[in-house]
Amino acid sequence: MDIETRYQIALDYLYSFIDHSLTRNFRNSPDNFDLDRMRKMMTILGNPQNKYKVIHVAGTKGKGSTSAFIANVLQEAGYNVGFYTSPHLNDYCERIQVNQIKLSHPDFVDLIDEIRPFVELVEGITTFELTTAIAFLYFFKQKIDYAVVEVGLGGRLDATNIVDPVVSVITSLSLDHINVLGDTLAKIAYEKAGIIKPGKPVVISPQKEEAKRVLFRIAEERESELVEVGEDFLYASSAHNLDGQSFFVWSKDEQVAVSRFIESSGRDEWVPKRFHIPLLGFHQVQNAATAYAALQVLINSGTKITDQNISQGFHKVVWPGRFEVISKKPMIVIDSAHNRESALRLRLAIDDYFPGVPVTLIFGASEDKDIEGMLAELLPRVKLVVATKSFHPRALEPEMIVEYALKSGKRGYVTNSVEEAVDKALELAGNETIILVAGSLFVAAAVREVWYSNSNEFMI
Repeated sequence: MDIETRYQIALDYLYSFIDHSLTRNFRNSPDNFDLDRMRKMMTILGNPQNKYKVIHVAGTKGKGSTSAFIANVLQEAGYNVGFYTSPHLNDYCERIQVNQIKLSHPDFVDLIDEIRPFVELVEGITTFELTTAIAFLYFFKQKIDYAVVEVGLGGRLDATNIVDPVVSVITSLSLDHINVLGDTLAKIAYEKAGIIKPGKPVVISPQKEEAKRVLFRIAEERESELVEVGEDFLYASSAHNLDGQSFFVWSKDEQVAVSRFIESSGRDEWVPKRFHIPLLGFHQVQNAATAYAALQVLINSGTKITDQNISQGFHKVVWPGRFEVISKKPMIVIDSAHNRESALRLRLAIDDYFPGVPVTLIFGASEDKDIEGMLAELLPRVKLVVATKSFHPRALEPEMIVEYALKSGKRGYVTNSVEEAVDKALELAGNETIILVAGSLFVAAAVREVWYSNSNEFMI
């Protein structure tokens, strides 16, 4: 039997377990999340997650980008680095990487075969829990030095929250998965703050006051040093274009020097640190600044990282599907914005990079998302909407998306596949219009795959 057939059989086996993210009652099942199964599974496997250092990253938006920045820099500094993220764009094995190389299909099959005898010992274990267990085991086998582990959902009861991190990171918080995590920012912050461990430092991105109060309280209760980006470390955009952006970052102790630098119009001998990132949108500057703050915490604890490592790591980061320009003629931008806050950030980025340019929106989303909220942010900037759906079982029917668009006075078109949506958008957009893809990472990934698979056919 060839390896790809064995890989598909192993993947089918993994998907045969409970996968709450693929079920339509997912949003009504907070009781489905329990760490006891995960602890039992990892004990059976020898607790490999305790054999290397972990940076644990939670948040509503930006946790993937922030994790990628941190992992890249650690690799540039000469460390072997595991990276666990979700969901994937094209291949399930993208979720588990070592030094930016995804888990191979043969290794995936071997890991499934290795854990299979133990799975029946853990009643009710889920697909995500098994994937997390495989990641932790694989990292141990690869003799990594650091693992950058992105939370799947929430924090407190997420399968990843059995790690003992050297630093926890909480990126920007907003309302998402409200029927599981809570319907207020304070409740969501409480769930995310579950990754804060007693006596271990935590870095937080700029937060709304309601969330910040909760994070500060829990950090104080657990005697965890809290580093706040925007207060302890500050940042400012320097320049940007469609190829990337640069920004300054400095500590609060350097604020006097920064003020002097600004007053001198940049002629002062001292200059704040400046880095370049290829990711677009000001929110990515915030993510990079958060990563920088976390790296400073690691440096202060003895990790050897230079400014050159940070510069190179930031410069080389790749994080597709997040305000990614996949074509300039025609102009096509894909983004994984899937809640109201991220839709607002996306609209601001469009205004920043393409002021006044008409937008044709390809939109598809999961039924449990705040569709009205996302469209309320995006539609004022949009000329027309092409509604579609991904293969995901929770995907909202395109007809419902068009209804929302029509209520806002925008033209809407129903398509039954992502391929059809791309064709329709190209037909309607014209030469002076941006095609923007948003609403779901699954839709963004599908459009990306369609475009690159058929790039010669689409050239106009």
